[in-house]
Amino acid sequence: MSNRKLNVFLPFLFAVVLALGMFLGHKMPGSNTGGATVFFAKPAKGPLQEVMDLVKSKYVDTMDTEKLQQEAIEGLLSHLDPHSVYIPPSQLQAVNQDLEGNFEGIGVEFNITADTVNVIAVLSGGPSEKAGLQSGDKIIKVNDSLVAGNGITSEKIRKLLLGPAGSVVNTTLLRQQKLIHVPIKRGVIPLYSVDASYMITPGTGYIKISKFSATTFDEFLKAMRSLERQGMKKLIIDVRQNPGGFMDAATRILDELLTDQRLILYTKGKAYPRTDYKTKRPGMFESGPLAILTDEGSASASEILAGAIQDWDRGTIIGRRTFGKGLVQEQYDLDNGGALRLTVARYFIPSGRSIQKPYSKGNDAYDEDIMERFNHGELVNKDSIRITDTLPYTTASGRRVYGGGGITPDVFVPFDTARFSKTLTALYTRNTISNFVYQYYTSHKEDFKRYKDAGDFVQSFQLSPALLNDFREFAKKDSIPGLDKLSGHDDTEIRTRLKAMMARQLYNKEGFYETINTTDPVVKKALETLDKQ
Repeated sequence: MSNRKLNVFLPFLFAVVLALGMFLGHKMPGSNTGGATVFFAKPAKGPLQEVMDLVKSKYVDTMDTEKLQQEAIEGLLSHLDPHSVYIPPSQLQAVNQDLEGNFEGIGVEFNITADTVNVIAVLSGGPSEKAGLQSGDKIIKVNDSLVAGNGITSEKIRKLLLGPAGSVVNTTLLRQQKLIHVPIKRGVIPLYSVDASYMITPGTGYIKISKFSATTFDEFLKAMRSLERQGMKKLIIDVRQNPGGFMDAATRILDELLTDQRLILYTKGKAYPRTDYKTKRPGMFESGPLAILTDEGSASASEILAGAIQDWDRGTIIGRRTFGKGLVQEQYDLDNGGALRLTVARYFIPSGRSIQKPYSKGNDAYDEDIMERFNHGELVNKDSIRITDTLPYTTASGRRVYGGGGITPDVFVPFDTARFSKTLTALYTRNTISNFVYQYYTSHKEDFKRYKDAGDFVQSFQLSPALLNDFREFAKKDSIPGLDKLSGHDDTEIRTRLKAMMARQLYNKEGFYETINTTDPVVKKALETLDKQ
C-alpha cells in the first residue's frame, strides 16, 4: 500500500522540484541575456579583466600582456594618492631588502670608472674581507663573465655578485698589475641605517639615521649605549634626507625619548578605526637637551619622530620644513610575484594635526613641490613658507603649530644656494671628487696608516698643496669649468668635500659625517642651540 502511495507521489514531487528550479533559474544573473539559463552563475569578471582577456586571446598582434597589465595597474593607481604604488616582481626583492636591513652577497662597495669595476670599500667582517679582498682591487671576471672593458653596468655586476648565502662566487681581480683568482663564499650582508654615531663635542652625542628599517631600533640602542658610556648629556638626531620606512622603528625610538603613556601618533582610515600608539616603558634619554635635524627630504617616519618631539616640546627641530608625507601604506603580495603598496590610513601626530601635504593637483604637481619651494624662496627664507592648513594646533606648552604640509622647524637654517655654482655642480654630477679620492687613496695607502680612527683623521689630516694640485689636474681632464678662478666659497667647499671623501674611504660613512659636520651650518646651529639649554 505504501509503495503505491509513493509511486503516485513521486511524479508530483518531481514536478514541484522542476518548477522551483525553473523559477530560481529565471531569477539568477544572466537569465535574460539570451544565453542558457544556469542554476549557479560564475562570478562576473570586471571590465578591466575582460579587456585584458580579449586582448590576449583575440588581438591581431602578439602583445606583452605583462607589460600591459603593469601599465594598466599604474594607470589605475595614478588616480589615487602619490604613495600607492605597484612594485613589479623584478624590483620587489631590492625594495624588501632595503627595509629588511640585509641582503645576501659578498660585502663590497664598488664604483665603475673607465669601464672598470673598482672595489671602493670592503665590509668589515664580511665575506670579501675574509676572502682577502682589498680596497683598490679591480674586478675583471665574475665566474666565467668578463666584467671589464665591455660596457659593464652597476646593475649587471650586482646580479653577478649577489646570490644565496653559502654559495661561492669565483672572482678574478687585478691587484698591483697582477691577476689573482679569489673564491668568495657569499653571506648575509647588513644594510645599516644608522650611518654615524659619535661624540661631536664633549657631552654631546650625534646620531645620523638614513632610513627606518627593521634593524634601525637595535642600531639606535647600540649607538645610544656607546654614547652614554662616553658621557653623553645632550643629543643630536639627524634625519635629513631620510625618506622614512617602518613606522614601528620611529615609534620605538620615540619610546626612548618620551616619558611613559605619551601619545606618539594615531592612525585612521575608511576601513581602519582609530589606533593610538603610545610610549610604553622607561626610555634611555627621556630628559636632557635634544635636537632633531630635518630638511625637505625628511619624510614619513622621520616626520613622526620630529612631529612627536615638537608636539610634546621635548626638543628643538632645526633645519627646514619636512617633506609632508602623512599617509600609511600596507604591502600586499600579488600572485605574479609583485606587490601592491596601498595607502590604507592617515597618521596624525599628538597635537592632532596631519602633516600630509595636498595632492589634489595630481602626481606631477606633488612631485614638483620641492622645486616649487625652491623657486618660491622657502628654502632660503622661513617667511616664504606657505602654510596650507591654516587651522592652528598647539603643542604641550601651548605653542602654535600647523599641519598640512610637513613639520616646520623651530629654528630655521637656509639652504646654501651657492652650492649650485657651475664648478661645484659639474664636480658633483660627474663624480669627479670621489673618483679622484679613490685614485689618490689607492696610490698612497701607506700614508694613511698613521691615523688611528676617524676622530684622529679629522683633527690631524691636512690637504697638502701637492694633493690639491693633483686634484686640479685630475678635474681639468674631466672638463670641470672655473678651476683657475675659484670663488672663496667654492674653494672651501672643494677642500671640505675632498677631506670628507678621504675619511669615507678610510672609515666609511661614519668618517664622512664626522668630517663634513665640522662645517655643516645646521649642525653648528644645533650645537649653539643645545649649548644654551
